[in-house]
Amino acid sequence: MSYTDINKILNNLDEEVIKKYNKYIDNFKLMEELAVILKQRRLEQGYLNLDIPESKIILDENGKAIDVKKYETTFANEIIEQFMLTANETVAEKFYWLEAPFIYRVHEEPEYDKIQETNKFLFNIGEKIKCSNDNIKPKAFSDVLDKLKGTEYEKVISTLILRTLKVARYEAENKGHFGIASKYYCHFTSPIRRYPDLFIHRIISEYIKKGYNIDEERLEELQSKAEKYSESSSETEKNATKAEREAEDIKKAEFMEDKVGEEYIGIVSSITAFGMFVELESTVEGLIRFENMGNEYFIYDENRKTLTGERTNRRFKIGDQVKIRVLEAKKELRKIAFELVEEDVNEQEDK
Repeated sequence: MSYTDINKILNNLDEEVIKKYNKYIDNFKLMEELAVILKQRRLEQGYLNLDIPESKIILDENGKAIDVKKYETTFANEIIEQFMLTANETVAEKFYWLEAPFIYRVHEEPEYDKIQETNKFLFNIGEKIKCSNDNIKPKAFSDVLDKLKGTEYEKVISTLILRTLKVARYEAENKGHFGIASKYYCHFTSPIRRYPDLFIHRIISEYIKKGYNIDEERLEELQSKAEKYSESSSETEKNATKAEREAEDIKKAEFMEDKVGEEYIGIVSSITAFGMFVELESTVEGLIRFENMGNEYFIYDENRKTLTGERTNRRFKIGDQVKIRVLEAKKELRKIAFELVEEDVNEQEDK
């Protein structure tokens, strides 16, 4: 099966596909129903449903980037996601209570100071992540995401919250997973992709084979390996993530190299002390430095994450729509630069 075919079946979009898989239709509908129940239960517990689309980079036969767009997902993807989460939680909880040597996927609660930094921005739009230093719950984050769903701030807040959260890692000790609001979590479902999955598959197999009766010496050996492999897997994951991001940046810059001079509408994704980043519909992001924002000096407000023109009082904030021109794109430097074409599109529409 494919996600595309399942989506066509669930939404009655293709009679040929429906006919081809007719004998499985009831199963697919049942899977859809179950996934809805599982997701709703997670959302009630505080599961953070962040709206941050991934990039899909299309390459030609020579490996050159010829298109960049959002990676489109449907509820067919969500079905598998919810089933995988459930399998991971079930296995993690089972082996936690067995006190077995294990590798858990750990995501600890964010630091209170970082949440307060995010709240400084949320204050400007009348929202707040409600928490105290000793009471930080994922539900407080998901409540804000729910309130802003469907608004111009949805994607921006998802990105800000992601930056507020700690980075997940592997540990031999269970510490829960904040982002999915789960007390027990591991990576069990993709042994061909991640070493921690393969390691715990071996643990599970050994427990089953030996009737859940492992001698003390072997337990100590496995525990030592779990600690060692947790640390090394976390480190190699960091390296892999960094390499993936850099490769993506190279290909995005390569795609934009022949777009210099072209104009696009984008969204202000980040405000800094030296300019602002703008993200296009395609997920390509570029920097507009102050010198490319017109003939005036801009004042940076770190708390509100805004830029205000000293002469015109023109203000830019995260989430604003702006028109840009591609100024420069260099794949060797992983660099894309924009310049501002005209004033904020939102302000123009108001006029």
